[in-house]
Amino acid sequence: MATALLKFDLTDSDDRMEFERVNKSLDMALMLWEVLYNEKKKAYRILEEDKESTDKEYKLVDKIFASIYELAEEHNIKIDTLIS
Repeated sequence: MATALLKFDLTDSDDRMEFERVNKSLDMALMLWEVLYNEKKKAYRILEEDKESTDKEYKLVDKIFASIYELAEEHNIKIDTLIS
């Protein structure tokens, strides 16, 4: 079994920030999972409930989420490797 020990000097501001990032990594991964897998569906459901929604609105949602997916790819975020 491989183990890792991370040490932080919490009196150092840079180390403190890194400590906060490490401690929030699961929360960030869960939030990204929601954005990447569920928010587009949620936006579509909202549009479907609104009888006055147009094709242009659906296309805008598609463009926004294409941009979000592209950003994730640019930053090498493979959410399936973080949350299973």
